[in-house]
Order: sequence, then structure tokens, then C-alpha cells
Amino acid sequence: LESSLLTQPWASVRFGESTFLAKVCFRDTGYILLISDLSSVWYESADAEAVGQRSKELNKRLTVHVSSFLNHLCNLMCPLLAGQPGATTAFSCHRSPSGLRLRVKSELSGLPFYWDFHCCPAPLEMVFRHLVRPLIQMNLALQCQVQELISLLLQKDAEIEDYRESGATLSRDRLWTEPFREETFQQNFVAE
Repeated sequence: LESSLLTQPWASVRFGESTFLAKVCFRDTGYILLISDLSSVWYESADAEAVGQRSKELNKRLTVHVSSFLNHLCNLMCPLLAGQPGATTAFSCHRSPSGLRLRVKSELSGLPFYWDFHCCPAPLEMVFRHLVRPLIQMNLALQCQVQELISLLLQKDAEIEDYRESGATLSRDRLWTEPFREETFQQNFVAE
């Protein structure tokens, strides 16, 4: 499950006054949830047996197969992560020194449905693998992209200057631009 979680994108979610980044992966065999407020990272990994046990504790009137429970949880969480939580679903969270509890209230087959995600602090390796390494890699990729764009702009300016020296003129004055100055661009970027 954790390797599948790596391919899931982070999504911004809001519970009350708090904003979090979260990602989740559901399978018929269980789920894994990773959630962060950017100062702490919590996770919960639950297999089918743990889901079955907790579902009996929280939903005494419901008797459905564990895979149906997992499918219903997925159908509640995925719209939330897409920014479109269901109108009949309520989410709340409670932080404590030992972790974070995410509570879900909804309906399943016309009966009340409750679920608690019991998240504990994520191990450092998990935080590095899911948050730090991807951020560093994305930063490096964006730096390379900026350098390529700067190089392309400088080449285009050289090409335009060559046309001007050959006697070419613009047919529309509004298309004229100042030559790109990398140093000025970098200074303005840092200032912003």
C-alpha cells in the first residue's frame, strides 16, 4: 500500500479552521492515509482485519463486507481530496500529543455511518519519502526548467537582434519588447 501511496498526489483539505495536506490509498486489503499540517505528519495504515474490527465497534447496526466498507470510505475520501466533499458527509479532526484523529460521519445503505482514522506520527523515513524528497526533486526540476527558459529567451533575443541588423522591422509596434536581462529577472524574482 505504501508504494501505491507514493503515486498519489497531495491535496489540500480543510477541517474547521485548520488546513492540511493529505493523500490516501485504498485497496480491498486495507488503506493508508498520510496527512500533514506542514509542522507535523501523521499516518494510519489499516489492513482488512483492523478495518473489520473498527467497523464493528463504530457501526454496530451495519453488517457489510470489509471490501464494501473500504469502498465506501474511498467514495467519501476521494471527493474530499478532489475539493468536492459530499453534502451528507461531515469531517472533523482532533489533535493530541499522541496523534491526530479524523472523524467521518455519513450514511451507508440509509443507516448512519461513522469512521475514525487513528493517525500517529509518521516515521522520519516516511516523511522523507513522501514529502521531502518529492519537494526537493520538484524544486530541482523547476530550477532546470527556468534555466532552459532563460537560455531560450536569450537565444530569441539574439535572433531578433540579428533580424534587426539585417534591416528587418516590425509590422506592428506593439509587438516590440525589451531584450531579456537575466540579472534583472533574477533580482526581481528574489525581491518578490
